[in-house]
Amino acid sequence: MSRLLGSVRARATLGATLVVAVALVAAGTAVLLSLRSNLLGEAGTQAERSAREVATELAVGTPYADLSLDVDDRPVQVVDEDGTLVAAGEDLERITGTGVDAVKPQPAASPGGAGDDDGDDDDDAGEPLEPGEIGERTTISDGSATIDGDTEDYRFAAVPVETEDRGRLTVYAGAPLSAEHGAVNTALTVMLIGFPVLLAVVGWVTWLVTRRALRPVEGIRREMAAITASEDLARRVPVPGTHDEVARLASTTNETLAALEASVERQRRFVADASHELRSPIASLRTQLEVAAAHPELLDLDGAVEDTVRLQRLAADLLLLARLDAGERPADARVDLAALAREEAAGRAGVSVREGGETGAVAVAGSRGQLGRVLANLLDNAQRHARSAVVVSVRRDGGLAVVGVADDGDGVPEADRERIFERFVRLDDARSRDDGGAGLGLAIARDVAVRHGGTLTVHGGPAGGALFELRLPAA
Repeated sequence: MSRLLGSVRARATLGATLVVAVALVAAGTAVLLSLRSNLLGEAGTQAERSAREVATELAVGTPYADLSLDVDDRPVQVVDEDGTLVAAGEDLERITGTGVDAVKPQPAASPGGAGDDDGDDDDDAGEPLEPGEIGERTTISDGSATIDGDTEDYRFAAVPVETEDRGRLTVYAGAPLSAEHGAVNTALTVMLIGFPVLLAVVGWVTWLVTRRALRPVEGIRREMAAITASEDLARRVPVPGTHDEVARLASTTNETLAALEASVERQRRFVADASHELRSPIASLRTQLEVAAAHPELLDLDGAVEDTVRLQRLAADLLLLARLDAGERPADARVDLAALAREEAAGRAGVSVREGGETGAVAVAGSRGQLGRVLANLLDNAQRHARSAVVVSVRRDGGLAVVGVADDGDGVPEADRERIFERFVRLDDARSRDDGGAGLGLAIARDVAVRHGGTLTVHGGPAGGALFELRLPAA
C-alpha cells in the first residue's frame, strides 16, 4: 500500500476520488432528506384534505352512516369528545397512530378508549369553536392501518369540528406513505448504483489527467538522472511550453544547473590558477635550496626568504578565498572604519587619511580582521600604481559608510573596471610576478565587501588615477 501511494498520480487519484465521494454522499443525503420531507409534507396535506372533507360533512349535520369514509380506500375515524369511535370506514381492520385503536363504531359506549388518547383532543378542546365550525389547527402523526387485508404505513391528520347536536368531534384521516417509501427507495437504489460508477469515472479521468500533467516532470527526472550519471553540467532539462508550474520548475532547474556549471567551472579555474601560482615560488625556492646544497657560498638567503613570504601570503589568500566560497559569515562586531583606516595607513609612505567632521562617527558591523584585509589590499594596490600619493577618505553617505582609496597613477581603463576584480587577473602582463602579486587582492576585497552586504567599485580618481570605493551599511 505504501509503495502504491508513493506515486503522486496514485495520491492525486485517491484524493480526488475521496473528495468526490464525500461530496456525493453529502449531496445524496441532502437529496434523500429533502425528497422524504417533501413527500411526507404532501402525504400530510392529502390526509388533512381528506379529514376536512369529512369534517365539512359533519359540520352540516350529515349522519354517520352517510359520511364519505371509504373514499380512495384511506383509513378514516370519527371520535367524540370522550375518545369513543363513532364512525369509521367499513374496510378498516386495524389502525395505530391515531390514539384510538378501535375500528368498529360504538356510539352508545362509555368513553373507555380515552386512555389511549395522545392528548391532542385535550389541546383541541381548548380551541373555541362555534357549532358548525371546523378547527384551523391540524395535528399530524404517523402510524399504520390494515384495510381489506392490506397493511401500509400512513400519515394521519386530526381535524376538530363542532356540531350542533353531537358536540365536538375529531376526524382522523390518513394518506398512504407507500409513494414516499417507493420514491426514497428508488432514489437510494439509483445512488447506490450510480455513485460507484461515477467514482470509477472520476478516478479513471484523474489518473489519465495526472499522467498527462506529470509527463513533463518525468522527463525532467530522467534528464536530471542522465546529467548526474554523465556529470555533464552543460546539459539542460526540457522546458514544456505549457507556461505552468511544471514549466517554471524546469526553468528554475535549468537556472540552477547553469549556476552550478558556472560554480564548478569557477572552481576548476581557481584550482588550475592556484596550482600555477603556487608552482612558481615553490620551484624558485627549490632551485635556490638545491643550489645552496651543492654550493653553500652561492645561497641567496634574501631571495629564499622573499619566495617563502610570497608563498605564505599566497597560501593565506587561497585559504581566505576558500572560506569565503564556503559561505563563512563575518562576525557582527562594531568596527570604526576611520580608526581602521588610520591603523592600516600608518607606516606607509605617501599614504594619508583625509580627516573630516564625520570621520570619527563612521562605523559598520562586521569582521575587523576581514575589513582590515580589504583596506590593506586596496592600499597595496594603490601604492603599487601611484606615482607619489595615496589618499584614504572615510565618510557617511545616508545609511552607508563609504571608504575611498585614491591614487595619482594611470588609473584603470573603463573596459577593465570589472575584470580587475576577477581572480588571478593582472592588467600588466609584462610586469614580474614579484611586483604584481598573484592577482587575488582585489578579488578578495570584493568578496569580503559582498559578504558584509556592501559593494566595491572603481572609478576615475580626482588626481587622474583610480578611486576604489567601498560602501557598507552603516551601524
